[in-house]
Amino acid sequence: MSEKRLTMKETIRQKTLDLGFCAAGFAAANPLSEAMEMYRAMIDEKRHGEMGYLETGIEARANPELLLPGVKTVLSVALPWPAPTKPGAISGYAVISDYHRVVGELLKELLDFIRSICDQPVNGKVCVDSSPVLEKEWAEAAGIGRTGKNTLLIVPGYGSRVFLGELLLDLDLEPDAPLDWDPCEGCAACLDACPTGALTASGKLDARRCISYLTIELKRDFTDEEAAMTEGWLYGCDHCLDACPHNTVAKHKAYPGFETKKELAELTPAHALELTNSQFRKLFAGTPAMRLGLRRLKRNAQAALERTNKQ
Repeated sequence: MSEKRLTMKETIRQKTLDLGFCAAGFAAANPLSEAMEMYRAMIDEKRHGEMGYLETGIEARANPELLLPGVKTVLSVALPWPAPTKPGAISGYAVISDYHRVVGELLKELLDFIRSICDQPVNGKVCVDSSPVLEKEWAEAAGIGRTGKNTLLIVPGYGSRVFLGELLLDLDLEPDAPLDWDPCEGCAACLDACPTGALTASGKLDARRCISYLTIELKRDFTDEEAAMTEGWLYGCDHCLDACPHNTVAKHKAYPGFETKKELAELTPAHALELTNSQFRKLFAGTPAMRLGLRRLKRNAQAALERTNKQ
């Protein structure tokens, strides 16, 4: 690797941090064979529940060549989001500006910058939780964090309240080394905090028992057992995030471009049931939770109220 390429790599990393990302790392765009084996095992064991879209584009998830022909480097980034100021019925990440847009715009700006400093044409592809990419696995390969027992990427000093993104590049840049670090050594706080037993000590998640899956991804009506497992949440769940010591001691300076919708953060199940379509669109507009739709929001709210009435 030439000194010029090394200098370019660090210039790109510094620009990434200047944009507001808390971590940036580079991985060689070679297929992630071991990660793919684990992914296929998850699918075979049906731990993905009814998320059928996870069964498509399987090869591309670990082989970026299928997404960007000629790709040589995967640049992984993490953007810190603000912790909730008080508990609510909607996960903290969902009451702020939609991360797909925020992270995507920052990565597009980064790609423009990279093209401006290169003396050759650069092909790139922005990925933000939309393209079939194994985000946590690429982030680990790029050395920006390690996956914890909560199955979330933990970034040193920032914890797991981060959004991930990738920039696929046809530039040959020196890869970073994965972190030699066990973020969960001697700790099982997230396992103890999960009320439904969705997490296992081996670092596996059974989506069928995960409150986030039930309240967000599950399209149909709940069974009685599923309704009881939602624990009063309207969208998502923060139990494993709140329990993680890395989040409680994080230096965590959130990206300032995220705006919190206070009214959404304070939404109650009773109020949710009263919303009209137009009220829903106005309240949820510009947030990740907009994808839920009013019907499933009211499904979740009904389950929450029924739980309260039984207590």
